[in-house]
Amino acid sequence: IKIAMLYLEDDDPVNAEMYIKKASSLIGSCKAEHLELQYKTCYARILDSKRRFLEAALRYYELSLLGNRRIGDMTIDADELLTSLAMAATCTVLAPAGAQRSRMLATLCKDERCPQLPVFPFLEKVYHDRILRTEEVQAFSKTLRPHHMAALPDGTTVVDRAVMQHNLRAASKLYVNISIQELGALLGVSDDRAEAIATDMISEGRLKATIDQVECMIHFDAGEVLLQWDAQIAGICNKVNAIIDDMSKSGIKLAS
Repeated sequence: IKIAMLYLEDDDPVNAEMYIKKASSLIGSCKAEHLELQYKTCYARILDSKRRFLEAALRYYELSLLGNRRIGDMTIDADELLTSLAMAATCTVLAPAGAQRSRMLATLCKDERCPQLPVFPFLEKVYHDRILRTEEVQAFSKTLRPHHMAALPDGTTVVDRAVMQHNLRAASKLYVNISIQELGALLGVSDDRAEAIATDMISEGRLKATIDQVECMIHFDAGEVLLQWDAQIAGICNKVNAIIDDMSKSGIKLAS
């Protein structure tokens, strides 16, 4: 574990992972809580460094739930728990858009500690599938670590890819269809790049849509949109009924 941590300090997650895997075969029989904590922390950082963001988010979130207590010579305080929670939020935002990421977003947004995080307003927009604007992304980028801003083979960065995939998924909730040219303008990329992003997400099952290459249109699954509308309308009706019931209990009469 110590060797793995030293490799991480040297920004070498490949060798760090090799040694943490050696430790994983022994950690089950380990009775020292402080070593278990170091193992979990190290493994989360390795997953984060290797851009396995969803797995890293789960590990960071587990660490944030440990609670204030003393383990060996170490004392876990509230600030450290919030730091782990913040890292879980960051990794979730950077994870590939899809159903698994949505579940993790829901878990975080329901956590009563999350509103304390500076990144919470941005996280909430991501959770509600809202289009992310350039200035919001720039503000979020200032909170990231260097490896989160690493360049990818296509010339974009990790955060660029995450935002483009998110905005495409958000567009699928707003529109029944969209032209590839308009999608490219929305994502801030060329038409070919926009089509390639959509193709990848569709083939991986992370986006329910079809591409009409003749008409240069992307048609989103209308059924999913209509179900969301139905759920939102039902939610509003339930809230109205609850308000009427409260008014009735208070003796307020409504005009017929």
